Amino acid sequence: MMLRKSGHQVRSPLTFGQKLSRLDHTVSPYLYIAPFFILFAVVGIFPIAYTMNVSLYDWHLLKGQGDFVGFQNYIDVLGDPLFWNAFRNTFSIFLLSAIPQLIVATLIAALLDQAIRGKTFWRMSILLPYIVAPVAVTVIFMQVFNQYHGPVAGLLELFGLDPIRWTFDVFPSHVAIASMVNWRWTGYNTLLLLAAMQAVPRDVYESAIIDGANKVRRFWSITIPMIRPTLIFVVITATIGGLQIFTEPTLFDSRTYGGGDRQFQTVVLYLYELGFPRRDFGRASATAWILFVTLRLVGLLSFMLTRAVRTAEAKTARVRRVPARAKRGES
Repeated sequence: MMLRKSGHQVRSPLTFGQKLSRLDHTVSPYLYIAPFFILFAVVGIFPIAYTMNVSLYDWHLLKGQGDFVGFQNYIDVLGDPLFWNAFRNTFSIFLLSAIPQLIVATLIAALLDQAIRGKTFWRMSILLPYIVAPVAVTVIFMQVFNQYHGPVAGLLELFGLDPIRWTFDVFPSHVAIASMVNWRWTGYNTLLLLAAMQAVPRDVYESAIIDGANKVRRFWSITIPMIRPTLIFVVITATIGGLQIFTEPTLFDSRTYGGGDRQFQTVVLYLYELGFPRRDFGRASATAWILFVTLRLVGLLSFMLTRAVRTAEAKTARVRRVPARAKRGES
């Protein structure tokens, strides 16, 4: 409240209720979002920082913290041939799973975006593999890829082909594990892309139809550019998940840590072997940080590629608009 005294305005002191109301208006938004940041700090930032601390020591699982070794654990991990073998296996399985998965998910989403019967049934059906436990998925696919008695072995025998050593050979084991990942995650990514496709204005498609664009042309010229943000999100999440794959290779041969010759050992499985059977928490933490930095670099690369593509498209659009304006000026 403002009081006028001797030609000057004097602000009257605020009451307790007014102070409390002003404090509530200022502080309450931070209190509403505080639980998330507190939880993120406890289960996210603190473990990452603590892992960095552990990676700088000769840390034993049972004996605890040992001598300070600095970056020696990182040097040992990067100099270990088993780490680079796991790194190659991880990227091989990732490429065999992510690329077909995204292609199939995009095509299925485009199909479900059309006027077909039983849309709800098909949308629920493609999500069923996602809700199945990974252990059950692995058990099923272990029977499917059984070298001598599985359905695939029977099909090969039907055509007179030799059995494939799914568990023992490098590439077949990667294909088998990637098949598990694709089967489980394709439906989930399909629904994300389908939601993005349904958000595209229908009048844009109607205008393209009037201009004579067929379905393939509409898909590449309208659908893909309009769902690019969701497509980028799916690519990044598939990349992060693919590079952290653990459950499928672990259960594919539970007697070993990625096969007898480590032919399908991934980086996370290598990390697990260091941390628990070998009880070397220092090198395991160093491996975790190397994987963390790798994920960030891959995410940054994806962002830069996406930005470069978007910039190139914007330049192309500007170049196309200039002749169009020139023609309108001439007319």
